[in-house]
Formats: sequence, structure tokens, C-alpha cells
Amino acid sequence: MINSPPIITTVPTDTWVEASWEDFITFADDPTLANGRFYYDQGYMRIEMLPIGSAHGQDNSIVSTLIILYAAINNIPIKEFTNTSFRKIGVRESQPDIAFYIGKNIKLPPRNNATINLEQIDSPTLVVEIAASSLEDDTTRKQKLYQRLGVKEYWVVDVNRSQVIASSLSTNGSTSIRESLVLPGLEIDLVEEPLQKSQTEDDGAISRWLLATFS
Repeated sequence: MINSPPIITTVPTDTWVEASWEDFITFADDPTLANGRFYYDQGYMRIEMLPIGSAHGQDNSIVSTLIILYAAINNIPIKEFTNTSFRKIGVRESQPDIAFYIGKNIKLPPRNNATINLEQIDSPTLVVEIAASSLEDDTTRKQKLYQRLGVKEYWVVDVNRSQVIASSLSTNGSTSIRESLVLPGLEIDLVEEPLQKSQTEDDGAISRWLLATFS
């Protein structure tokens, strides 16, 4: 018996391709593509299959730690989701590096392995994409996608420059910010500093520095 070739060979990856929702779901729900990341918006899909490198992994960890520590010290309710799929059935889907629900009275998705249904649960408050080779896309098409999904704040971490491009999102558009609106008092400069420190310091040292700074 001759095995069929992997389904992913039938479409380009790491770029936006015109596709119906049904075609997109064929890929997004294929268990053989569990390591991929999937996006859909306005009749186009993007499947990311590029390997994740060291810089991406390290910056993801630093930003995640920083946000959780800041929220904990400032008594801000928060729940993090890493590489989780958020779906508005038939319309759009995203799978960000990190997403956070922030604030009191937040309604959290059920604890299971299903894609989060945004027809039943609100969109995340804050989404963070770590951009190693996808900076242009993260700051353009994905930003529009998250705006349409109802995300309130969006950060893109440029791992090549240790910089954060932060935007406040609304139905009317996006506004560049240098201080978070969903994590009041957190300046984006303070997010960038540990990213720079991480090039020469270990995570423990950075965490201690963050705790001292936030306190």
C-alpha cells in the first residue's frame, strides 16, 4: 500500500493563501499538522510550519514571565494561554504565541483540548506575537486580524532588535502606545529592558531584577 503524501505539501506555508473556511479547517484540524500554527481571516489562511529558534523561545519566556510577575505584584487578575487556537467559526482564527485574559470578572474558556470558541467566550485581552522571521506580517495582517477579533491590546516582539511594538486596538483602528492600557502603569520600555538583559543574563537573574523593579 502506498501512503498518501502529507497534506501540507498541497499548499504554500508561511504566507497568506486564498481559501474557503472548509479548506482551512481541513488543515487546522489535521492531527498530522499538530506542530503547525494556523490563521484565517477574510477568506485567506496562513499556515506556519517554520521551526522555532532559540531567540524566539527565549523572548517568549521572558515576556511571559514579565507579564505574570507584573500582574501578580499589582493584584491584577490574569490567565495566560500559550500557543492556543481561538476560533470564530466560519469567519476567522488565530493561534498567537501568548494570549492573556486580564481583569476582574473575566469569563475563562473551559479547561479542555478543544479550540476556544469565540462565539461563546470573549477574545483575549492582550495578545503577544514573537517575531523572528514574520515581523512584517505580525505588524500588518495579523494586527488587523486581532483587531477584528476584538483583542484590546497587541504586542509584537522584534527578537532581532529586542524591541516591542505595542498597539491599543479598537473597532476604529489601532493606536501605537508606549504604556500598556490593560496592565496599567507598565511601560513598554520596561518590557524591552529584560529582553536586552536576557542576551547575557540567565532567567533567574532577570526574574530577580523584575521583582525588585516592580516592587
